[in-house]
Amino acid sequence: MARTRTRNELLAAVIREIGWSQEQTAAHFRVVATESGAIELTSVTRSNISQWILGSQPQPKAASILRETLSRGLRRGLTLAEIGLEDAGQAEPDWSSDTTSTLLELGDIEMDIGRRTALATSAYSVAALGLPISAWWDTAAERAEQRRSRTNSTVTAADVDSVREMSAFFSQREQKRGGADGRTALVAYLRNEVAAHLNRHAISEPVRRGLYSAAGEMAYLCGWTAFDTREHHIAQHWFTLGVRLAAEADDPALAGHILRAMAHQAADLGHGHQAVNLATASIERKRYTSAGPRERALIGVVHARALAADGQRREALAALRRAEDDLSAADPDPGAEPSRVFFFGEASLASQTAHTLTALGDLKGAAEQFTRSVNTRRTKAFARTHSVTLGYLGSVQARQGHLDAAIGTWGSALDAMAGIHSGRAKETVIQMRRSLSPYRNRGNRAATDLDTRARTLLSSVA
Repeated sequence: MARTRTRNELLAAVIREIGWSQEQTAAHFRVVATESGAIELTSVTRSNISQWILGSQPQPKAASILRETLSRGLRRGLTLAEIGLEDAGQAEPDWSSDTTSTLLELGDIEMDIGRRTALATSAYSVAALGLPISAWWDTAAERAEQRRSRTNSTVTAADVDSVREMSAFFSQREQKRGGADGRTALVAYLRNEVAAHLNRHAISEPVRRGLYSAAGEMAYLCGWTAFDTREHHIAQHWFTLGVRLAAEADDPALAGHILRAMAHQAADLGHGHQAVNLATASIERKRYTSAGPRERALIGVVHARALAADGQRREALAALRRAEDDLSAADPDPGAEPSRVFFFGEASLASQTAHTLTALGDLKGAAEQFTRSVNTRRTKAFARTHSVTLGYLGSVQARQGHLDAAIGTWGSALDAMAGIHSGRAKETVIQMRRSLSPYRNRGNRAATDLDTRARTLLSSVA
């Protein structure tokens, strides 16, 4: 006897509450699928939505993307149960679980190709961007201090220094070669070496806090490299863990640094309101005031970018001015502030300023700032960053109608991408080809040649 499907009334009710048709639901679903890298789901149509409403169960990946799509439509988080679907176990980042256990679990997922692929292709979750209440932040370090060690061995200040040295190495590598280069080794070191330290007894409370801070910075770096490879859901989990470890270390500046990265990610993905919430959190509770001038400038300019993405022009321009003042006050000695901000200087400030101006519609100002960034950056040490910035500059020049200038800039970007393994670099090449598409068959030899180079390079940049 054929199995009778039960109509999914919960799913139908949620779609009605949003006010979407099935065709509109499918269109929004495809946007989230594209954002998540789930290429096989970008062909979902009204027919698929209809089948799911009639009771057909989507595959776990499709269910996750559908849940996120509808959460965005309602502007609040939904569980799979609330839309009448089976929970496939894709938990959102958790602020309350044991940090060491979470680190081990995330590390294990990354090292298991099947589980990693499932997490990497899950949708970036706007619903997961909510932050804990004040009481959680107030007691995080005390809770961690009271946590019992799981072995009899001890952790010393030398161990903490070793972790920080490794973070500095991997951070410099990411700036030069891209997030995909060496990422497996980074995660393995955190999962094995650093997790073992966290299970040991620290010889003093300052050492324990230093260890948790160093671990939080490395978790952030795992998130940042995942962000650079466009694995946004994985990045979310690592960023959340990094913030939790920073709170347990009572290191507000580090927490602000990571919240700034989360705001950057949200702005990149087009979630301006959520970006503002995260960027605002990055400057609250001593996170901004306890940081050095260079780090304050970094946190501040991303705050400006988030405000611009949310349409808050006056506030964004004021935040830009504060960031410029902060960087002007920074000590030129790289050792004066934590190594995590070694990359941030005039070139980086100019690049983020350009993104802010682009969001505000000031293409002339954006082009000037991207040019300033290109001209002031040390290209050998920051090859990945330099190549991506050239891509952004070319895009702005094309939008201004300066095609010849854009083609020249994009050619330089492709030259700079040799040896780069970065999802963001790949995305700039994809956008480059989209901008060139109207000129491919219209006799523009320079555009056609550049497009051919771009197509060839796409197989090697990520």
